[in-house]
Amino acid sequence: MIRFKLRELMQEKAFREGRRIPYDEVSQATEISRTTLSKMVNQRGYNTTTDNLSRLCKFFGCSLGELAEYVEME
Repeated sequence: MIRFKLRELMQEKAFREGRRIPYDEVSQATEISRTTLSKMVNQRGYNTTTDNLSRLCKFFGCSLGELAEYVEME
């Protein structure tokens, strides 16, 4: 299963910039709906588009491997 590390990236960015990073800001900057962002964080096995992944990588300045990881299901 693919797990998105969106919450962790938001926390790291908030720490670096010394401010809170709300989902609304990420949504506006990436043009990804807040609902989709929430599903990526909270819904196990959520399937998103490569366009969304690309936009998030650009926003956070990260690689795909920093945004998502494969997690073995038991």
